[in-house]
Amino acid sequence: MDVHRLGGKVAIITGAAQGMGTAHARAFVAEGARVMLSDLNGAAGTALARELGENARFVEHDVADAAGWRRVVAEAEAAFGAVTVLVNNAGIIGPVTSTIDLAEADYLRVCAVNQLSTFLGMQAVLPGMVAAGGGSIVNISSISGMVAIIGSPNLAYVGSKFAVRGMTKHVAVEYGDRNVRVNSIHPGYVKTPMMVAATDEDGGGNVTQIPLRRMADPEEIARLAVFLASDESSFITGAEHVADGGMTAA
Repeated sequence: MDVHRLGGKVAIITGAAQGMGTAHARAFVAEGARVMLSDLNGAAGTALARELGENARFVEHDVADAAGWRRVVAEAEAAFGAVTVLVNNAGIIGPVTSTIDLAEADYLRVCAVNQLSTFLGMQAVLPGMVAAGGGSIVNISSISGMVAIIGSPNLAYVGSKFAVRGMTKHVAVEYGDRNVRVNSIHPGYVKTPMMVAATDEDGGGNVTQIPLRRMADPEEIARLAVFLASDESSFITGAEHVADGGMTAA
């Protein structure tokens, strides 16, 4: 018997070439999953798949492209079998600026990467999951999908992450009777290259707002994703899972 928590699972992880996506990929493979890695960064994605070995493949993929999603699912099925887990992790912060100054093109770009991609990913994997008898979808939202953060004006990001939360609940209800579970993770400040580039090594000084007084390591979020992908969470669906060091509690 496979004692790994994700033994027998086939997963697609988007935005896998850096940050939380890389942490998810390493954790999933370590727990026995076979994983298709998706990202626009071909060099980093290929290197990660090589590092992870025979249970990982990489495909260069624009998550806002529907045809690309169909190709990723087809390649995952050809390599490993039916896809039973999806981690919609790819995302961008976009410009931190006032609502008045936010350009329409920037708004639409953030929504395409964060929100449209989540819809396209779920739509692409659902037929196969239903045919396989079930599956687990993990959508990476944000605490910005729960609350608006004082001092961080970013309407596009907040709007897209609230949308991820809502779509998660809808699909969980719609497909629950077909044994497809859908949950969202809402990280706070996580020490990823994207977050550091947008703020600094200390999250722009925001650690003072976090009761635990630090940013999360990506591996801490990955452990939650593993739990939600695994059969350990078999009665959990349509739920928000906040991992923010207590920030929104304050």
